[in-house]
Amino acid sequence: MDLRGGALQILEVARYGDGGPPTTGRWPAGEARPAPETAGCVVRCVGGEPRVGDRFDGDTLVLEDIDFHGRPVDSVTPPCAAKVRLSGPGVRTLRPWIVISSAEPRRYGYVGPPEIRAAAPERRTGSPISRPADLAAWLAGQSRADLAEPFTYVVDEDGVLLLAPRRSEHVACAGRRALVRAAGEVAFAEGPEGLRAVEISNQSTGYCPDADSWDSVALALDRAGLAHDGGFDHVVVFRRCPRCAQLNVVREDDYVCAPCGAELPRHWNPPADEADESRAFSGRRRPPS
Repeated sequence: MDLRGGALQILEVARYGDGGPPTTGRWPAGEARPAPETAGCVVRCVGGEPRVGDRFDGDTLVLEDIDFHGRPVDSVTPPCAAKVRLSGPGVRTLRPWIVISSAEPRRYGYVGPPEIRAAAPERRTGSPISRPADLAAWLAGQSRADLAEPFTYVVDEDGVLLLAPRRSEHVACAGRRALVRAAGEVAFAEGPEGLRAVEISNQSTGYCPDADSWDSVALALDRAGLAHDGGFDHVVVFRRCPRCAQLNVVREDDYVCAPCGAELPRHWNPPADEADESRAFSGRRRPPS
């Protein structure tokens, strides 16, 4: 993930989400009691230079103040640890070891076949999943055949997980002209903690998301209260050929363009604007878009 804004790893949380006692820890004696939806946290800076006033995780958290060894400071840099106060609705999802970022995640534009986009509805067809009950209700409405396969998902511009049956196109799930933070396929299984996301991939030739789109997937799942294993189960590597402009899927670390044999770049580079959406997809086997 691009960390030009800043990233903090949560080490300890004292949450005041409902105005009652903290769920863990205790606010120091003599200090004013935080307002509802406020948390005092011990954090470690793991990227960039977070500053007081920065907004994290899609504007769901605000960094209100930073205490570094007993004195207020305006910012913190890696690898320093500090005590901070965070506010906002995202406080309810905070827990030790997660990373919150003030950097804006990459947005992906549609780069698949134009006829598929033209056939997609203007409004999204994907169902938003914001809590486990949303997922349970959505799964209950799916056919037995659909339940036997992974589902199509996108994470929209607001960081919300949208689901559709696998036969659905990602561009239809998201909406014809929408940008997305992530796209791919996902399945769900019952675990001791309830429904859990499994078999997660970034397989979408419509948007060609990079592997670092996992950060947006993880955040969407965390916000929805859905457990996961902390990474993609299957990573698809998309690259655009600098010679013939074809989109390729890189397999077995073979960075060679299938149509023309040119060397493919090691960094992510598929086009992400509407001017390039007519470029054809090319590869040894084309997965669904």
